[in-house]
Amino acid sequence: MTGVRESLAAWIERPAVQRMIIGVIIFNAILLGMETSDLIMTRAGPLVMLLDRICLGIFATEILAKLYAYRGRFFGDGWNIADFIIVAVSLMPGASTLSVLRALRILRALRLVSTVPSLRRVMEGLIGALPGMASVLGLTGLIFYVGSVITTKLFGGDFPEWFGTIGRSAYSLFQVMTLESWSMGIVRVVMADYPYAWAFFVPFIIVTTFAVMNLVVGLIVNAMQQSHYEEQSGATDIYRDEVLRRLAAIESQLADLDRRGRRP
Repeated sequence: MTGVRESLAAWIERPAVQRMIIGVIIFNAILLGMETSDLIMTRAGPLVMLLDRICLGIFATEILAKLYAYRGRFFGDGWNIADFIIVAVSLMPGASTLSVLRALRILRALRLVSTVPSLRRVMEGLIGALPGMASVLGLTGLIFYVGSVITTKLFGGDFPEWFGTIGRSAYSLFQVMTLESWSMGIVRVVMADYPYAWAFFVPFIIVTTFAVMNLVVGLIVNAMQQSHYEEQSGATDIYRDEVLRRLAAIESQLADLDRRGRRP
């Protein structure tokens, strides 16, 4: 039984099988996009739904095969858990009738992240950057709160639609930070009544857009590099262990030959 599981695990991990799964994921994502077209569904709706069910059957079979081959080790990998949840949501009884659950079926396309190594490294980098990003986002939230209080008190009376409350001020400052119509849409209009308003908005943009957001980018890049380094180190360790194992086997064979040669 153990041999069967090992053979099945080896088959699942074959590059050809992984490429086939990637192809099914992409094909299924295209099918789910086609379901949003009334014209396509009118002409070939039954065929699209049939192909979608076939894709779902392949995904379910893959998950069951992994559960059988890996057993408890299956849930030791976060990517396997994510795949299991995505497929389980698609298999829910209401998925064919409730529009929300039908929309969630597109989550199957996210399985590309767990299947394609390069995408997996990017996601691992993002996840690895979360602890550092929490501090940066906390600092950003504090800056936004201080800025919202200032702009509400200074400009709220004349521009209530933008700065009438702390919530509106925070949203307007977020628009300013993204540089979306910040000059002609907000700042220059405010400067018509408050000529020195630039003294607040320009430093705010410099601090948030060019400083704090670049910190976030730097954290993500650093986490991705660390994830890539750890992956390379792991591959190197596996190769080293394999070389040592083979050297030990060769040494054992040489020792056996030497003992046989000494026999009278």
